[in-house]
Amino acid sequence: MIDHDRLFKELISTFFVEFLDLFLPQLASEIDKRYIRLLPETVLNDVTSGEQKKIDLLAKVKYKNRSSSFLIHVEAQSYSKSKPIFPKRMFKYFGRLYEKYDLPIYPIVIFSFDKPKRAEAKTHSMTFPDLDVLQFKFAAIQLNRLNWRDYLTQKNPVAAALMSKMNIPVVERPQAKLECLRLLATLKLDPARVKMISGFVDTYLQLNAKEEKVFQAEISKIGLDEREEIMEIVTSWERKGKKEGKKEGKQEALEQVAINALRQGMVVDLIVQITGLTKKQVLALQAQLSQDS
Repeated sequence: MIDHDRLFKELISTFFVEFLDLFLPQLASEIDKRYIRLLPETVLNDVTSGEQKKIDLLAKVKYKNRSSSFLIHVEAQSYSKSKPIFPKRMFKYFGRLYEKYDLPIYPIVIFSFDKPKRAEAKTHSMTFPDLDVLQFKFAAIQLNRLNWRDYLTQKNPVAAALMSKMNIPVVERPQAKLECLRLLATLKLDPARVKMISGFVDTYLQLNAKEEKVFQAEISKIGLDEREEIMEIVTSWERKGKKEGKKEGKQEALEQVAINALRQGMVVDLIVQITGLTKKQVLALQAQLSQDS
């Protein structure tokens, strides 16, 4: 299962300024980029429902040539609901963060789901016939309503990553993946950041066999120097995939040994010693066997 929250939080926190430059240039132009502080993970408790919410990203920033500060709150939303309840939830987050920090807050939501492509609600209001009590809004970035080609010329690492989640016609998927890599190659980032963005692209633009052939054919058409840079990125994916595949294969083999031992009546503690699995993992396999039987 893809951990969407982790991937988006990692990307935006690493390239926070670039994220603002790309999608909210006016806001980016008003802050002093020397004084951006990403705050530690904030957990909001809902005493009514008993639930906890970990805020995706919260940054404290300053205006240019002014002493006052404010917060930028970013949420990544990877799924859509039929009823427009998300704006109300964002307002609740806003209220609790405002109470906690007592600072102005600029709320941003990045919608990353593929479907539906209707415009998502971004306002929560409360009105009476004689009084408008509340009109809460947040800045909404809905990726599936953005054309990936509009971002081809942006020399921005966030564009290189997020084009993979924008509106891409099926026939353009191989070309879109290649252009993400071409843009990434021009940015001359350090290896760790290249790996992060290329991994993001590979996660969200996985090509089938037919698309992969088109992708390779397109690579062969570009210049030698550029092709070598792109192939180095592609090769790093393949090395990572093989490494992860070996790890997964070893894990599956150990789990099968544990299952066979459980079927033979071997005690859990002994299976832990033999396989190196944790006691929790073995107990989970034991519970699964009980359900199957």
